[in-house]
Amino acid sequence: MLDINRDINSLSNFKRHTPEFIRQLKETGEPVVLTVNGKAEIVVQDSASYQRLLERAEQAERMETLRASVEEMKKGLGIPAEEVLAEMRQILAGKKAQ
Repeated sequence: MLDINRDINSLSNFKRHTPEFIRQLKETGEPVVLTVNGKAEIVVQDSASYQRLLERAEQAERMETLRASVEEMKKGLGIPAEEVLAEMRQILAGKKAQ
């Protein structure tokens, strides 16, 4: 959770105290919002936390794809697996014959 007293800071302060910020990023795993002229401009985080974020985003995308697929199936919009497999067998058989 973002702590506005700890996790929002100026870019100038970040530049002056980079080692301390890096230690904080690694210890907390929380990003820091950096401001320029009082406006939030940049978010900085450690690489391990960023990797976890990427993995969670990818997982969320896969889950959304699965949800959409299940909805299509419930609506009868999908193609039965048997038909798809039969079509794939015909395509592969045609390529072998060439």
